[in-house]
Amino acid sequence: MALRQIRVMGDPVLAKECKPVKEITPRIQELIEDMFETMYQANGVGLAASQVGVLRQIVTIDVDDGNQYVLINPEIVDQSGTQTGYEGCLSVPGKTGIVTRPDKVTVKAFDENMQPFQLEGEGLLARAICHECAHLKGQLYVELVEGELEDVDALDEGEEE
Repeated sequence: MALRQIRVMGDPVLAKECKPVKEITPRIQELIEDMFETMYQANGVGLAASQVGVLRQIVTIDVDDGNQYVLINPEIVDQSGTQTGYEGCLSVPGKTGIVTRPDKVTVKAFDENMQPFQLEGEGLLARAICHECAHLKGQLYVELVEGELEDVDALDEGEEE
């Protein structure tokens, strides 16, 4: 396993659509392992392959619910409710903004063995699924921010949220 460089806003790869994964190869398996390691090192809860410069439809998520999620070729098939809150991104370091997302989503995907499955997520998991799936379409959360992006440090210093 190895840490990969996280691409930051302004890098053209982040604006590109990712291609579907057709089969699991040793390179894809290594990429998934590297994505988890990179995500944990950066204290993130989700990472899309495009954020490490690989244009494939792969997402890793860990929202501290006891599970590690790998979503390959994910497709959100249902969503309901809304949640509004601060969101950040490893590709937009030091910034946060208020974003409204569905409160509950259902996603169809393949796991790391290319076995199909469906996952229902609520709250933070739903937010992470939506956020990471948007990366696969070349979209960053900053396009959805209500108001201005804020410095994370300013919030840490006790500013009102």
